[in-house]
Amino acid sequence: MPFSIRRRRLLAAAALSPLAAAFSAAAAGRPAVPRAGMDADAVLRGIDLSGRTIVVTGCNSGIGFETMRVLAAQGAHVVGTARDAARGREACDAVRGRATPVVLELADLDSVVECARQVRALAPRIDALVCNAGIVLGRHERVGALERQFAVNHLGHFVLANRLIAQVLAAPQGRVVSLGSGNHRDAPPGGIQFDRLSGEGWHDRGYAHSKLANGLFSMELARRLRGTRATSNCVTPGHTRTNILRSTGSRYAQTARTPAQGAAMPCYAAAHPAMAGVNGAYMSDFAPAAQSPAQTDAAMAARLWAVSERLAGDALAPWPEALRA
Repeated sequence: MPFSIRRRRLLAAAALSPLAAAFSAAAAGRPAVPRAGMDADAVLRGIDLSGRTIVVTGCNSGIGFETMRVLAAQGAHVVGTARDAARGREACDAVRGRATPVVLELADLDSVVECARQVRALAPRIDALVCNAGIVLGRHERVGALERQFAVNHLGHFVLANRLIAQVLAAPQGRVVSLGSGNHRDAPPGGIQFDRLSGEGWHDRGYAHSKLANGLFSMELARRLRGTRATSNCVTPGHTRTNILRSTGSRYAQTARTPAQGAAMPCYAAAHPAMAGVNGAYMSDFAPAAQSPAQTDAAMAARLWAVSERLAGDALAPWPEALRA
């Protein structure tokens, strides 16, 4: 056999191996061994999530919709949040399984508080909280005194997690999953801009700044959860073409991943047995991922937590005594 033909066949076999592994595991009644490039369906194939309640923010499109779709198809009751009630209902109606919509506007802390109240009424325990929703902006915008991407991507989820942490702790092994990004490495020099959170002078790096905040929040929450059954991990889905890029033009038009592939990591972190007991990880493609020095800075993470508490003010619920710093 000519070398070129043999090489092409070997490459084709290698490309198909993750899919073959998934089907082989499913046939044997075992969860698939996740491999880079798998979509969320393959990652959770064969895993029964009946009896679990999982909250997914930003359920109406992109990675959030795919995450909700796959978790619900495997038997979980998914509470999906969306900024618009009609879009949330439409998204939940489009999935197979049980999905309940709740309105959440992360830029409005009153909306975050009301969303958490409704979620608590629906679910006395939460097996996973997937903090997926977010925005990417191509211009400088603010929410009050805060750069908008920081306010939405970080502070809104900070308050939501605070309001729902008791329900996460009530689960047999509750999980908080934050969606980070490799873009955190492009945050402004010095990391979190504590002295100018308005975005003045660095708003062109606002998304990276907010993703750094997501990673630091996840790390500090993991520290506070030590000694409990609950965990906190941050995952990056990889570059995925979704509606989150609608304000940035077409500079990211050519990306390698579909929304279903982008949802693989949040689904894995939220529900796969391999993640039971894993706490404080930052992961990409089912393995630990490289981080900037800023995202592993424990002092910066603790300061961000304290500053976020002050910014949130009355929107925060009393933190469980056992988890206080």
